[in-house]
Amino acid sequence: MTVNLCSTAIIITGAFGSLGAATARAAAQAGARVTLVDRAAEAPRDLVEDCGPEAIAIGGVDLTNASDAAQAVDRACHRMQGLDALINIAGAFRWQTLADGDLDTWDLLFAINVKTAVNASRAALPHLRRRGSGRIINVGANAALKAGAGMGAYAASKAAVHALTQSLAEEVKSENITVNAVLPSIIDTPANRADMPRADFSTWVTPQSLASVILFLASAGAQAITGTLLPVTGRV
Repeated sequence: MTVNLCSTAIIITGAFGSLGAATARAAAQAGARVTLVDRAAEAPRDLVEDCGPEAIAIGGVDLTNASDAAQAVDRACHRMQGLDALINIAGAFRWQTLADGDLDTWDLLFAINVKTAVNASRAALPHLRRRGSGRIINVGANAALKAGAGMGAYAASKAAVHALTQSLAEEVKSENITVNAVLPSIIDTPANRADMPRADFSTWVTPQSLASVILFLASAGAQAITGTLLPVTGRV
């Protein structure tokens, strides 16, 4: 899937991870100006170089903190002279059963998967409204549609992302701002391969494939799509 994002100003959260980096590289290749936001302090040098001379990397950002999120978004928008799309990729996964797990995991996953998207979206809205249009794309999870054993905390947090997506889409639909979410199955990352070494990786969704769907939702071609929870499941 090829999209034209020439001069589009995009913020990507969780940008230093596997999916974030794939999305940033693909966005830059499609002509976008990208700001990479992540909790990690230092951006991989090759990632910043691949995203071109206009790329901005803002590390050390705690997106679970509303003030930190607002400062990062404001700084990015000042540097890019506006904002066209926010892509909320920051997130985390934990597998544990309720009986044997740690209840703090529920708080952790809600904070990382939900609050980051809430804080970044809230900070981005004034800039998108100033532009008169915009896109917000969240990353939900296909597992949140029917949670399996050990997936309770993760699925519950991603279900909240789904609800946020649909609610915010309704809130801003009259302002030419769309809000959608992709729902991947298992993403083919080094971490997931290490956790499931006997799995058939060929059935998983590659970061590059998922990035192409995300960037379509960020493009002008997706202007009629909002409030959608789009499964991107490969052959899982």
